[in-house]
Amino acid sequence: MRAEDVKKEYEEILEQLSNPELISNWEKFQELTGRKSYLEKIIEKKKEIEDLENKIEENKTILKSQEDQELFSLAETEIAQLSEKKEIAEKELEKLSTKEKKEEEKPAKAAIIEIRAGAGGDEAALFAASLFKMYSKYAQLKNWQQKILDSKPTELGGFKEITFEITSPRRPAKEDDIWSSFKNEAGVHRVQRIPATEKSGRVHTSTASVAVLPKPQKGKIKINPNDLKIDTYKASGPGGQYVNKRMTAIRITHLPTKTVVNSQTERSLQQNKENAMTILEAKILEKQIEEEGKKLKDERKTQIGKADRSEKIRTYNFSQDRVTDHRIKKSFHNLEEIMEGKLESIIKSLITEFTQKS
Repeated sequence: MRAEDVKKEYEEILEQLSNPELISNWEKFQELTGRKSYLEKIIEKKKEIEDLENKIEENKTILKSQEDQELFSLAETEIAQLSEKKEIAEKELEKLSTKEKKEEEKPAKAAIIEIRAGAGGDEAALFAASLFKMYSKYAQLKNWQQKILDSKPTELGGFKEITFEITSPRRPAKEDDIWSSFKNEAGVHRVQRIPATEKSGRVHTSTASVAVLPKPQKGKIKINPNDLKIDTYKASGPGGQYVNKRMTAIRITHLPTKTVVNSQTERSLQQNKENAMTILEAKILEKQIEEEGKKLKDERKTQIGKADRSEKIRTYNFSQDRVTDHRIKKSFHNLEEIMEGKLESIIKSLITEFTQKS
């Protein structure tokens, strides 16, 4: 594909994505954003090759005009190194071009996680941030990718709530499934520790709720354009401070289900739209799964992505250096390592327990 054609198609896609009505057509919206991501990789690779070619030409000019033998040799060496890099980049571009968007748009198993501060004020918000860090570290250890979709930070560095997506750059194997790893994290998490702001050394008990939603595959959820109410507003930070003077934050209401989602983490309205629609689609799928579960009177199915959020599922006791999961009545020590993302023993125990019960 010629550079001019790539650039032209990319600009056409950006123009289509700027249409506010497009957000209601989810299938088209996802198709265009997938294609946009693919073209961006092509453009970046072509730019890399162009930069290398320019540097090679600069060194060739030095060869023609340089009489200093040392500088002449340096230029020759750099030309050889740049040519090698150019050859590698060209092969990568060829690979990208041949697989086209079929490979780029392969669905990966994924999960969308919401963490909300519960009882405990500032300490609950700090605990929500600790849970977010714990899951982020775990994702890093598994070589998974994380993207924040929305967040409401506090002045002390906590989160009133944060929503993020965990995906894999490759399609995970069955035993390395993102959804299987995270689905049992849904519920109320309780922490018992001395807050950093506590002067008398008193232990506080705070909570945060975790919701885990499966990310639907492309085309799974049909959204009627007439079912959406879309509002834009100015993004704000802790204390109500504006972090962006433009109307880049977005709120989308799905009228039939009364589902409301927000996104304000990005500077671009378009990117916030993409994030909000990702959250909305997952929430609608969660409702559909719950309804199907009720129809089948299957208690386990009604808990998918919910895990009975009204009850606490786990306690993090810092003074005793242990985490207790109340569902399986089991405690795990080395709390500091667990909070750094070393969750494998807990996750495997939960998967084993619930697999045996199912």
